[in-house]
Amino acid sequence: MRSLPDRILLTACSLLLVLNNVAHADTDTHPALNTLAQTIDAALANNPELSIMQARIDQADAQLGQALAIFYPQIKTSLSYQYTNNPAQAFAMLIAQRRLNMAGTDFNHPGFVEDYRPQVTASYSLFRGGQDYYQSQAAQLGIENSELEKSATRNRLLSNVTAAFYGELAAIDSHKMSLRTIEAVQSELEQSRARFNAGALLKSDLLSLEVQLAEAQEADSQAANAIEIAHNMLKTLLGLSVTDAFAINVALESQLPKSPEGYNDLLAKALSSHPELKAAEKKVLIAEKQVAAAKGAHLPKADAFVNYGSDSNNLTYNSNQDNLTAGVMVEMDIFTGFASQEKLKKAQHELTMANETARQTRLRIENQLKTAELRLQEALSRARISALAVQASEEALRLVKEQHQAGVVTVTRYIDAEVARDKAQTRQISSRYDALRFDAELKQAIGFWQ
Repeated sequence: MRSLPDRILLTACSLLLVLNNVAHADTDTHPALNTLAQTIDAALANNPELSIMQARIDQADAQLGQALAIFYPQIKTSLSYQYTNNPAQAFAMLIAQRRLNMAGTDFNHPGFVEDYRPQVTASYSLFRGGQDYYQSQAAQLGIENSELEKSATRNRLLSNVTAAFYGELAAIDSHKMSLRTIEAVQSELEQSRARFNAGALLKSDLLSLEVQLAEAQEADSQAANAIEIAHNMLKTLLGLSVTDAFAINVALESQLPKSPEGYNDLLAKALSSHPELKAAEKKVLIAEKQVAAAKGAHLPKADAFVNYGSDSNNLTYNSNQDNLTAGVMVEMDIFTGFASQEKLKKAQHELTMANETARQTRLRIENQLKTAELRLQEALSRARISALAVQASEEALRLVKEQHQAGVVTVTRYIDAEVARDKAQTRQISSRYDALRFDAELKQAIGFWQ
């Protein structure tokens, strides 16, 4: 059993820890105290997940640009070189170079002929079975889907930040209460020790107080660790390292949330605006466009092209040796080794998956909404009951304390009354911050933060 000076020193150290790590009174070494709104702003500015989602939006925008590129002419340049004594090719090269001499050429043995051909080719897709059109529409929907996914990420993030903020406040309040308990038990222990030395108190009553002090000190240590854990969790959501300085305002009083609306009204709000559900519905539309594009692979394709080049036996340009070719080519795949059919099957399966994912998302949101509504109602009810319980337990403790000082009741009865008061206060703290956290969950379930 620790001596009284040791226990006083331990309590003083715990108090200093709270003042240093929680209250952040030293403004020279700690940042300004942040409200919930300021904490949310910090999360929106620093959380890496939002930056990732913005990068996905930019990526989807680039994919749209890539899909739209097919609607522009494609122009490319090239330079080719050939060297051959093949009669057919050599004869064609001589004609293209405007160097054919009918009198002096042996068509069966033309010798080696070389050909340089710089050229410019322009092509334009006239029709590809609607594939390009549907792919561009899918890409446009992909941007909208990415924006909705970012809104869904923001919705989850702000809900988690709010819950973590109130979780840290709950841990701080629990720690403060444990310190008050230690102080009260130590005071009673000192008085009881004096009465024990005077022969007016049983040894068992004194030991009971020492046990209660040890339990209170253990609870104090756990509460201090809970503050640190909750604070580090909040920092992670803010995109900060655990070594970065950040402090919340523990002096703010948060009002209890209002009772939630009826489930049907909440569900109507969720179904009309929840970003996760809207994103799932966008994926269904994207899958439908992909199916239409896959069907287009079975239709004919038409391309127009223009080719301008010059053929010579050296790289010297001569306008008398240039050639111009223009035309239209229509082609249609007859057999591709079942590649087109399998691509269509894949797109159809992806559409089925998208439809089921949208249905699953709706069911999950409905369950999340109902659960959050019930939890909030329960927490509000517990908050009202616990407030009355705290008042009753404090009055009971006051009466028992007076009786104990008068010697009417034993110290055990006094300890029981104090434990009952502490439990009532703990339930009040828990129910209060549970209500605030469940209100954040309910807001997330209806897509409040977008």
